[in-house]
Amino acid sequence: MGMIYGSNRYTTDGRRKAQSSTKSARQIAKGVRSNAPEPYRRETTEYRSAADTTGVAARLQPMYYTGTLVKGIGTMHKSNAVPVINEEEMKDLARMRR
Repeated sequence: MGMIYGSNRYTTDGRRKAQSSTKSARQIAKGVRSNAPEPYRRETTEYRSAADTTGVAARLQPMYYTGTLVKGIGTMHKSNAVPVINEEEMKDLARMRR
């Protein structure tokens, strides 16, 4: 059987198909109760967590670029932009280019 393209609610002419009267709304299943006994749980003392939930480490300073490290941007291969930090890297990039 081949694949059918289009909608199941409309005919090939574009007319809307009549809904089947055999389909009816499903009934919603209600919760099912089990006759199985509750699982055994031994009596143990429950300890509360510590009330003090403040942080334990100092707040980090926001990190931002100051503009002193990177000297420029070089191109390694096609459109691969590479940050250039010093003169030696500039020369290395120039040697690697095709």
